[in-house]
Amino acid sequence: MDPEESLLETEESMHKVLEHLTHEFATVRTGKASPALIENLDVFVRSYGSQMKLKQLAVISTPEPRMLTVSPFDPSTTPEIERAIRESKLGLNPAAGDRSIRVPIPELSEERRREMVKLVKQLGEEAKVRIRAVRKEGMDAAKKMKADNFLTEDGQKDHETEVQKLTDKYVKQIDEVTVAKEAEVMKV
Repeated sequence: MDPEESLLETEESMHKVLEHLTHEFATVRTGKASPALIENLDVFVRSYGSQMKLKQLAVISTPEPRMLTVSPFDPSTTPEIERAIRESKLGLNPAAGDRSIRVPIPELSEERRREMVKLVKQLGEEAKVRIRAVRKEGMDAAKKMKADNFLTEDGQKDHETEVQKLTDKYVKQIDEVTVAKEAEVMKV
């Protein structure tokens, strides 16, 4: 593997960590309706005999700022979808109608907001740990390339410096996204 390819792989891996964190933040409740809040819930559907993501079973929309509407493709799956939403850790209380399920999004209490901020911080820290793991892989790749005589001593140091710059860049972005999400959660 050449140094450029190694750096590109390292950056791509770090970018994936940031994307994953952004996706995780979309599922954190902020007091306003967002389809991302429930779209990845696992639903066991008896008629299909398997676990499926909610977004594979229904259309999720936001007709009002504090309301989600779930319209199942197959009306026979409505009870399982309703149960999955009710049993999730989101504290939602769905109400099944004729052809859809209405999910009101209640206002968050101050205590619940603080719990959500703790969750956001935890997710941010986990992302930083994954970034550091990618950094270690990049550093190990530099050592391996030096051992295989693809890099000189100075080349290894330059490669490690570039990996560290990428690490600093992505850790800073994670901090920025985390602070922004914390502010969003605490906003009443």
